[in-house]
Amino acid sequence: MPNKGLSNEEIEQLKRYDSPTVCNVIELFDVRPRDAGYMNEHVKCCFPEMPPMVGYASTAMRRCASAPRTSGEQVSLEAQLESFEALPGPAVVVYQDLDEPKVAATFGDIMCKSLKTFGAVGIVTSGIGRDLDQVRALDFPAFTNGAISSHGYGYTAAIGVPVHVGGITIHPGDLLYGDCNGVTTIPNEIASEVVDCCAEFAAAEAVVLNYLDRSDATPKGLTEAQNECKRRLAELSERVRTK
Repeated sequence: MPNKGLSNEEIEQLKRYDSPTVCNVIELFDVRPRDAGYMNEHVKCCFPEMPPMVGYASTAMRRCASAPRTSGEQVSLEAQLESFEALPGPAVVVYQDLDEPKVAATFGDIMCKSLKTFGAVGIVTSGIGRDLDQVRALDFPAFTNGAISSHGYGYTAAIGVPVHVGGITIHPGDLLYGDCNGVTTIPNEIASEVVDCCAEFAAAEAVVLNYLDRSDATPKGLTEAQNECKRRLAELSERVRTK
């Protein structure tokens, strides 16, 4: 877990861009394979109209198919909320649903309101949600594998452990970015640099997009614009890799 997270100003700056731009910028640093670090299509954005979610993973495991056999198998909501204080920034609660197949909802409106009240900025789960109209009214980003009406025997079985959600492993304190396109991690060691590079990356892509807005655009001109975009991105990548 990092000792220092992004500042509030850096988080707000990062939220000006979308997750595809963030993923593209991460590729420039060549710190992980291009097919790693982001969640798969099974974790979907419940509220695509909401602004991006940026925060640090507060991990947990959930069971809904059976009640806990002893009190020691269940982690209280109080303990979970108090654990937010150990994070370097706002919490994103990340739940791995331990039941297979999924049988009931990981979260509802009361849970989400409780999480938001104590500093969480969103929830991500490999499981299922409910009370989606009420959660939308809370303005609380949620990413799930679907919706279902009941919570079953739902209880939190563990917190602060690595979890497997959306095809990747999330560790406590991982930096997460989520929007209508999905959820990606941002390596903590390059997080500030990623924030700084997003504007320059977007400006390079704008060379192509702006050219396509021209009434006199030609295939040859498009190729020239694409080459200029590639040149700018190659320079940016070289610069960030040699820091």
